[in-house]
Amino acid sequence: MRARPATVALAAAVALTALAAPAASAGTPAGKPAPCAEKDLTVRAEPSDGSDGVIALSVRNDAARACLVDGAPTVTYGELDGAALPVPEPRHGGRTLAGHHTLHAAVRSLSDSEDAEKDARTVMSLHVSAVPDHDGRTFQVLKLGAPAGLRVYEPVTTLWQPSPARAAQVLLEETTGRGVLAV
Repeated sequence: MRARPATVALAAAVALTALAAPAASAGTPAGKPAPCAEKDLTVRAEPSDGSDGVIALSVRNDAARACLVDGAPTVTYGELDGAALPVPEPRHGGRTLAGHHTLHAAVRSLSDSEDAEKDARTVMSLHVSAVPDHDGRTFQVLKLGAPAGLRVYEPVTTLWQPSPARAAQVLLEETTGRGVLAV
């Protein structure tokens, strides 16, 4: 079977358009940055200034270009199953992290519930990842102000925020029921 000239011309035009268009990352919608490379991120955890059992988290993009992290950090504890629940619930699509900028989150490890006292587990490490596919980084809780271990029961984490103060405010408001904040 012979190709028609119009079909050949259309196929050639489509091929030329594809070659001329800027390359997009696989799985990334047009206009969205690609997911951050793990080598370009610095993840940190430190004790919060205000609350016992609250850890301040940050992620810095050490690259010049913006990239995409998850909407909230993935925080797991020692050998326990599951991760801290993000509050409020993250939107789909992740969060853009500009080049050479830092985002912040706060994670509370122990709920205020009555069951927390009897059912809390104690761990000696905390693991944080800004992108679920990354290995992330493990922190020893001794260095996070918990020399006897970190007690964990119904942990929650904020979405990534522009400042440590904003992350602390969101965590307080979300865990005390004083309002639901958007990013």
